[in-house]
Amino acid sequence: MDSETFTERLEGIDETIAELEERINEDADLDVAEVLPSAMDVVEELLRSYAAREGKELPEDGELLDIQKAFVKGEPSLNAVRDNVRELIYYHNCLEMDRRDALPEKAGRMAVRTARHLYLYLRSRAEQAGYLV
Repeated sequence: MDSETFTERLEGIDETIAELEERINEDADLDVAEVLPSAMDVVEELLRSYAAREGKELPEDGELLDIQKAFVKGEPSLNAVRDNVRELIYYHNCLEMDRRDALPEKAGRMAVRTARHLYLYLRSRAEQAGYLV
């Protein structure tokens, strides 16, 4: 993926996260089930875009955890994203198992903030690597 396409993708991801942030700013008690799928989708797109810019192949289909594992393979410094991705997966699993009691307070807000954190981390890495236009 060339720098221009990568930069455009990051801008789109940033806009999507900003829309999610608007939702949590409008409703501080927004249900995690309403924002988590979008947060997970945006994180997947972020990982896929960054990997494509580096020429790394990720599984076409798969769970976010499988994508994250392939994403960090061969570059240990990318393990910094692991815990954030696992946090989103934990929220997802809690919802799937009907264990809302195991979720942190304001999990919806935290899911969106986690997506923003991953975006900022990978964008700064991209800037340092000269991947942006």
